[in-house]
Amino acid sequence: MKIDQVSEQAKNPLSVIICARNEADNLKKYLPSILHQDYPSFEVIVVNDRSWDGTADILEEFEKKYENLKVVTVTDGNKFIAGKKFAVTMGIKAAQYDWLVFTDADCEPASSNWLMGMQQPENENTEIVLGYSPYFKKFGILNSLIRFETFFTAVNYLSYALKQMPYMGVGRNMAYKKALFFKSKGFAAHMHIPSGDDDLFVNANANRANTEIRINRETHVWSDPKDSFITYLRQKKRHYGAGKMYKPKHRFILSVQVIFQFLFYGFLIAAICIPTTRYIALGILTLSILIRSFVYPRLLKRLSFGELRWWFPILDIMLFVFLVFNAILSIFVKKVQWK
Repeated sequence: MKIDQVSEQAKNPLSVIICARNEADNLKKYLPSILHQDYPSFEVIVVNDRSWDGTADILEEFEKKYENLKVVTVTDGNKFIAGKKFAVTMGIKAAQYDWLVFTDADCEPASSNWLMGMQQPENENTEIVLGYSPYFKKFGILNSLIRFETFFTAVNYLSYALKQMPYMGVGRNMAYKKALFFKSKGFAAHMHIPSGDDDLFVNANANRANTEIRINRETHVWSDPKDSFITYLRQKKRHYGAGKMYKPKHRFILSVQVIFQFLFYGFLIAAICIPTTRYIALGILTLSILIRSFVYPRLLKRLSFGELRWWFPILDIMLFVFLVFNAILSIFVKKVQWK
């Protein structure tokens, strides 16, 4: 849907919710772009989740300047199971309006029309809106790998949502009704899982009738990627843990995708090692690359990663190896946490 089409709708007030744990620098850098959105009526709720880096001081200064900013503070003395889900729940409880828009402290909207595109749809049946959040381009192969993985994840969950089978969303850019959160008892079913405040909630509550997507460039929300392999590995391990709690049909579909990819590369490598089938395997690999060369560039450009089209054969193999490694590692390493 185009922004100019959305702007013709009634602009209901909305609440933006951001959870911040030791995000002083990011709040100083990115929060103004959210507070300055071109939208008639909205509030921004920042949940300061037990920070010790000066986040409280930054938020105090912003509160003096912006009337539509509300700060909710979570302290170590509170009796709760520590984690982002509790912080998100506190932000939702503090929200004044029914339509909630979510992002993170290290995120920057692509334009001042972000909220215009993520506002409550005219369709009364719509309770969830899934947006898209690419990562900033930085130097290095890790950055390229992270952005390529983000591209594939987005193509998957957005295309399945278009097919009326939504199974996940990304908390850096999504929206849903406050009434839906409380009707479904929030995160009660998976409060013990450190991650999943976004994808598990969508997986449990999205259906073919109540979910829409927004991929207009003005509704993108850009984010800072992880800058080390270890931190990225920890992030993906959290996501992998949440995926185990998806609905059975979604787990089956996603597992089949991984299995087919594994079989493709496995048989290809085996065939290349056998002299009699080597050239056939190389021909299949070449054909596969040529077919994707017609498909990937358009999708990569649409999702703001156009320059990666030249590297997709290498990145595709690297991503597969990384995902297999991460899955194996997750079997042996159990403990994960949010920051």
